[in-house]
Amino acid sequence: MSETAKRSTVYFDPQLHAALRLKAVHTNRSLSDIVNDAVRAALAEDQEDLAAFAERVSELTISYEDLLNDLKAHGKL
Repeated sequence: MSETAKRSTVYFDPQLHAALRLKAVHTNRSLSDIVNDAVRAALAEDQEDLAAFAERVSELTISYEDLLNDLKAHGKL
């Protein structure tokens, strides 16, 4: 663990905690490493989503009702 690591208290559902502990044992990693990797992956996914939204900001939008009407008009519903 890096010397700049910050300590935090996190409360897990008991079954999730048991699963994390088993995974830590079976993968020879610390619980902290597993949680840090999971948080990094979640944040990276959020960043990818935000980038995709930014790329599509100029696309036309359609309401759900209009979408259904269009599908029906083209024989897809």
